[in-house]
Amino acid sequence: MSAEEASISQDVNELASSLNNTHIQDGDAPQRTEEEYAQANLTLRAIVSSKEAGVIIGKAGQNVADLREKTGVRAGVSKVVQGVHDRVLSVTGSLEAMAKAYGIVADALLKGAPQMGMGGAVNPNTHPVRLLISHNQMGTIIGRQGLKIKQIQDSAGVRMVAQKEMLPQSTERIVEVQGSPDGIEKAVWEIGKCLIDDEARGYGTVLYNPAIRVQPGGAPLNNGVGGMRGGSFSRTGNGTDFTDGPSYNRRPPAVDRSDRPPMPTTTEDGEEIQTQNISIPSDMVGCIIGRGGSKISEIRKSSGARISIAKAPHDDTGERMFTITGSAIANEKALYLLYENLEAEKMRRSQAPDGDRV
Repeated sequence: MSAEEASISQDVNELASSLNNTHIQDGDAPQRTEEEYAQANLTLRAIVSSKEAGVIIGKAGQNVADLREKTGVRAGVSKVVQGVHDRVLSVTGSLEAMAKAYGIVADALLKGAPQMGMGGAVNPNTHPVRLLISHNQMGTIIGRQGLKIKQIQDSAGVRMVAQKEMLPQSTERIVEVQGSPDGIEKAVWEIGKCLIDDEARGYGTVLYNPAIRVQPGGAPLNNGVGGMRGGSFSRTGNGTDFTDGPSYNRRPPAVDRSDRPPMPTTTEDGEEIQTQNISIPSDMVGCIIGRGGSKISEIRKSSGARISIAKAPHDDTGERMFTITGSAIANEKALYLLYENLEAEKMRRSQAPDGDRV
């Protein structure tokens, strides 16, 4: 049996054994003091509309400059993309400074909404902030049976809604936080603590980029995935952001490799080897692996990337972690093929009669 066949066989066996495996072991989160949390550095991004971006930036960039001066964070908003109304606010700094910065942003949006024609909120004393959270870290924020997200809502006095779907061509999801500026500051503090504790799972996140939602000609992509054709692949995040500084999710997770040979750091062509993670819903893993491992084998062969599949779910959602290793181009192609298979399966299930769905 070849190494490829052995790998496929292992993946198929792992899938079969995992179907009845519902026990999830929680790792012990590092115990930190409040001061250690306050000083820990990370990046937290949010989706904003073009009008909201205008409020945050201010005339001649004055508002965002004041934000940096008051809090010490690095903050910026992604460039305008023709035909796309979303922009991304990126804030990097200590958790204490970042939470304060988001409180200031929430206050500015609340005060600026009427002037910018953004009225119509259910509560005139609040304005929502839509945070971008790695799909792999979402379980930590939601918690078992939703207990953690309820705790954050109760302690901060906010309302939080976590979207189920990942944003197009990314592994990020939106958590909308609705509350007063003080409440949003407290919520960001608690969310930041969760991200710091679960830092390793954020490594390799494919960051949402509004620019990839349109093709060079300005035509929108089909759900951010189906519109891509041929050998053209949009650049994924790999932890890079709109700022030029380091992001908390660049560090690779700690892995016990004592029983494995050291991994090479470059490909045969001299390209740097990178690793990216993506969580796949448990009921979708089978369609990715395929009968006898045929689909995952084809994705590996077409992309040139190595793809390994976690033996067990990594959180309460029951989702399985796929780890993709290879050059930047190979990884992007592998991600694209994985997304394409997922979207095709979702489409098939949405069109199939109830009795035919699996």
